[in-house]
Amino acid sequence: MLPMLLSLGCHRNRFPDVPAGYREFAYVSNGASNTVSVLDLVNLRQDRTLQVGSQPSGMAVNPNRDEVYVVNTGTSAGSGSVSVIDTTANRVVATIPVHKLPYLIDVDPTGHRAYVANSGSNTVSVLDLDRRREIGVVGAGEQPGLARISPDSRSLVVTNRASGSVSVFAVEPATDHNRDSLPRLRAVFSGCPGVTDAAILGDSSKAFVACSGGHQVMVLSLAAAPTTWAARQDASLLNDHLLTLLNVGQTPVQLTLKPDGGEIFCSNFGSDSISEIEVQTNEVGATYAIGSKPVYSVVSADSSTLWVSIFGSDSVNLWSIDDGKMAGSVRTGHAPDALAFSADQHLLLAADAHSGDVSILRTVDKNGPALFTILPAGGSPNAIVLKAMQSQP
Repeated sequence: MLPMLLSLGCHRNRFPDVPAGYREFAYVSNGASNTVSVLDLVNLRQDRTLQVGSQPSGMAVNPNRDEVYVVNTGTSAGSGSVSVIDTTANRVVATIPVHKLPYLIDVDPTGHRAYVANSGSNTVSVLDLDRRREIGVVGAGEQPGLARISPDSRSLVVTNRASGSVSVFAVEPATDHNRDSLPRLRAVFSGCPGVTDAAILGDSSKAFVACSGGHQVMVLSLAAAPTTWAARQDASLLNDHLLTLLNVGQTPVQLTLKPDGGEIFCSNFGSDSISEIEVQTNEVGATYAIGSKPVYSVVSADSSTLWVSIFGSDSVNLWSIDDGKMAGSVRTGHAPDALAFSADQHLLLAADAHSGDVSILRTVDKNGPALFTILPAGGSPNAIVLKAMQSQP
């Protein structure tokens, strides 16, 4: 491994040029170290390590300001909270208390609100990110793990792991007149054991939910706005309803929507496979063998290649979507989990859960994708988010 860890200075010509003042950082939550590692992706080195609360887990980026949010899941002092990182200075600037055993966070498209599922208190915290405070909570099912806001900010989908259910809330977009309004429960759907991940289509019309305690994906139709043409033509679209349950592989754990919106890929941890779901017809196109214990995937911007972290084989495998076959495999550190592309997708980062580091893969190379280097992180890295910024001249 040592040849890959040489100083980047002699390898800079192997990467695309970036404009003066361009900065890009990866933020890696280290669950066993109570830290976030900040990685400089322009110079490919560790920038610094930030102390946060106990057992940091989920993270999210604000789309409209230079902030990253880190959920502190543990039960010791400083946890049950969200740490706010200022990405211009790379320092923690605030801590927002939430409730018991929070796990994941989602930020709405405006960047004004965030939603945190509190698995230990069966609630969802609603955060005002402008004022950096919780404005209230709403009750969910047992052990909610994820609260995902739709692209139109009208629907909040909450996955309740212990009760095997999905709660759907109506959300009013935040304005000066209703800054403290809370989501209103609209529907509850049962029959999804061990429910974990959820993916919502770009037009906010459907949610796909992984039933990780079994072998299915639940498909929900989300209520349309009364003013839309479709709702005026069909009054049934004003209500949420169950469309179908799709049979995929065992233990579906993560869902990835293609950038073009045509398919969703499901990682089936228990059957070493991925399933391709057609989102218009609500059908499983096919299920393919991919490697031992797939956990996470991302799709290239051109929707041609699926990159899958293979937890059980210390690799990231490539799947050619157009050809329907394996297109390569790249070795990583031990037990790769979360994945993230750099802004230009020239690099792919993989958090190596058991070796406490991050593998940096070149996605384009004369000999095909390859491991370029491995950067240190902390104990049990479990999530990665990226933020790119351009300094003013």
